[in-house]
Amino acid sequence: MSETTAHTTRPESATSIRLPATILGVGLGGFVDGIVLHQVLQWHHLLSSTGSDRIGVREYPVDTVPGLQMNTLWDGLFHVVTWVAVLTGLALLYSRVTHSRGRLWRSPMLWGWALIGWGLFNLVEGVIDHQLLGIHHVRSGPNQLWWDLGFLALGVVLIAVGWAIQRRARAVDLCAPERR
Repeated sequence: MSETTAHTTRPESATSIRLPATILGVGLGGFVDGIVLHQVLQWHHLLSSTGSDRIGVREYPVDTVPGLQMNTLWDGLFHVVTWVAVLTGLALLYSRVTHSRGRLWRSPMLWGWALIGWGLFNLVEGVIDHQLLGIHHVRSGPNQLWWDLGFLALGVVLIAVGWAIQRRARAVDLCAPERR
């Protein structure tokens, strides 16, 4: 069977970058959340609103050593999950690309779907952790609802921008050789 025939008979899902790029975006969005909001700004940790949450998790106040230790542990577990998402997205991308790796990394299609993944991360994490479980908020205090809604709005904007970018992008032929 010729290479052209093999290429034309491959199912679209085997060469699509939608799923791997979206998973990559989820992981990268989680890293931005964990690194910027948890570590750099220290606005919240994964369990920083326990004690007033909606599921009855024991309180782990971040202004005590044991509370900060438990929050740091759960922040670390959160980072493990986001790291696995990034590795999974990269592995899926790598498995689908045969010749055009350079073209893939320059592709608006890839980055559009990655933005969609990041936005999905914000929406899922914001609805589940901030609203349903209440285990932490973007920034606790008198305006915490507005911070949480802003986080959700950012997720919607990321999805909309990513959708617009990937809709205008040309598909990347992952099996075509790179032209120099």
